[in-house]
Amino acid sequence: MEHDAWFFIGVFVFIFLIWISTGGPLHPISFTGPKLALPQELGGGTYLQFPRAPFTIGHSSVYLNSSSNYSGNSGPRTTLPVPTFVGGSLFGTPSIYRDLVYMNHSVSGAGSQNPGNEYLQISIGQNAGVPVDISEWRLSSDASGNSVAIPKGTEVPTSGVVNAAQDIVLAPGTRAIIISGQSPIGASFRENKCIGYFGNFQTFYPSLPLNCPAPSDELSSFYGPNYIRDSFCIDYMNTLPRCQAALTPPLGASNACQNFMLKYLNYNGCVDAHKNDADFLGNTWHIYLGRTNSMWRTKNELVKLLDVNGKTVDAFSY
Repeated sequence: MEHDAWFFIGVFVFIFLIWISTGGPLHPISFTGPKLALPQELGGGTYLQFPRAPFTIGHSSVYLNSSSNYSGNSGPRTTLPVPTFVGGSLFGTPSIYRDLVYMNHSVSGAGSQNPGNEYLQISIGQNAGVPVDISEWRLSSDASGNSVAIPKGTEVPTSGVVNAAQDIVLAPGTRAIIISGQSPIGASFRENKCIGYFGNFQTFYPSLPLNCPAPSDELSSFYGPNYIRDSFCIDYMNTLPRCQAALTPPLGASNACQNFMLKYLNYNGCVDAHKNDADFLGNTWHIYLGRTNSMWRTKNELVKLLDVNGKTVDAFSY
């Protein structure tokens, strides 16, 4: 029994010597530990967050994932410098989302007489780690004093009805185009593989992607029995472009062909057929501020993106 006790004492002494030789209490990892993440950082709720300390072979650096820049292999992490703007304008108090959510630092169509042609872009960095709810964040102009909240939207809108609104939550790697004017369909929305059908009846700026399923592919999938015998319908589908709504079937089309076109070659029919596809949703939101005049000046402008607490996420001037 006494021999076993000395054995365990020896093991503890050995571990203690290894700890001291690798830095002991002065090692950077000793100053980190588990923490409770703020609810606003993770979209609600409280989460236990442990430090992440990836090692690089050949280096001794240890760092934690954050919005701060790492100064080198041996130096401490440093906070990003707050930019200054011409005329003494201030960046403001930095948000916890700084360097995780950012603007593209330009405004397309700034000062346009048609606010529907004026827009900027917000992106969520891959380093954000979790989705970010940007509803009720604000875009503001230090030059003109204009300020407007980012509204809610409809992820998958339905044509011909009033769509319910929900918070706009952007996942890492996605973006939002913020248009100053009003939505042609009455709601902000997320792109999907059927969204190009909306361009048949309304004008969108920037334009919507025309990546709808090809009519010929839809025909082979949904025509039903005797598909291969309907050569007229097959030939006609090969002439139709993507995202072209079928309003009037051609003369000579069979009843089955007409029924297919009216059911599937339109936005709602496309959504019903493909809403469960793994690639149905796109990576871009179109968000409309609903203004009747321009939001941004053509020059001498300072654009700010503020979080729900009024802290600055990003800013740029031109």
